[in-house]
Amino acid sequence: MAVVKTENLTKHYGDFCALKELNLTIEERDIFGFIGPNGAGKTTSMRILSTLLAPTSGYAEVVGIDVTKDPYEVKKVLGFMPDSFGVYDGMRLREYLDFFGAAYKIPRKKRRVIIDDVLELTDLTGKADDFVSAFSRGMKQRCCLAKTLLHDPKVLLLDEPASGLDPRARIEMRELLKTLQDMGKTVLISSHILSELGDMCNKIAIIERGELVHAGSFKETLDSLRQELEMRLVVLEGADAAEKILNETTGISDVERSGNEFRFDAAIERTELSAVLKRLVTDGVEVLFFEHDEGTLEDVFLHLTKGGI
Repeated sequence: MAVVKTENLTKHYGDFCALKELNLTIEERDIFGFIGPNGAGKTTSMRILSTLLAPTSGYAEVVGIDVTKDPYEVKKVLGFMPDSFGVYDGMRLREYLDFFGAAYKIPRKKRRVIIDDVLELTDLTGKADDFVSAFSRGMKQRCCLAKTLLHDPKVLLLDEPASGLDPRARIEMRELLKTLQDMGKTVLISSHILSELGDMCNKIAIIERGELVHAGSFKETLDSLRQELEMRLVVLEGADAAEKILNETTGISDVERSGNEFRFDAAIERTELSAVLKRLVTDGVEVLFFEHDEGTLEDVFLHLTKGGI
């Protein structure tokens, strides 16, 4: 089931086209990575979906609701976490969440239970009485996410949530996103930190200079781009024999050896790779690892984009 859909979504600022005929479909429970350099159109797209910005032309819907015609209904099912975080000085975390809970028109008695739940979900229970303005960048990101979850939205739009976070905070954010997916949430997450999105997302869309370059499953995209498998072989004994076998095998090229470790390209079927492994073992080579490099989101991005800003 598609929960977010755009058709020819376009946004002009005078003569400048920030977004050109964007066509996206995001399915239920997807963690969808929206990738592109700064200024590519990611934030513009999210602001239109969150009803904060009107498109010049085109159509967008969230859970079947037209974002232009029924913005208030969209806000009931959608949570938007912007890339900037604003807080009121002198406000404690629980007060901050209570303020936004009231803005969402959540009844006072129900509000306290919900606040306790989102504090626990975002691992902020111990910080409930601390001043928000004193939080670290990572804590503020979790605080903003807690605020975004107060009205239990079906769809989350997260604009650069990993920006400026230290490694531990990024790991915690990634695990939290997976928890939200398990809860049935659909997440659209924008970023230019490709290493993070590769671990989080099951689908990706790449945007450059306002135009959609590619959209689809991350794994299928990677497989379609690779003409060869990048292999790694590590042996305990028999390195010389292994090197001879690799160099003699048709379809294997660029064999590089470093002690007992080899890296090579294989333009052959997986069944033939299996035969190579069998020959290695039969010829007395003690194989420790025989695996292929899955590739990264950086590989996909560099292959599909031209570097325009």
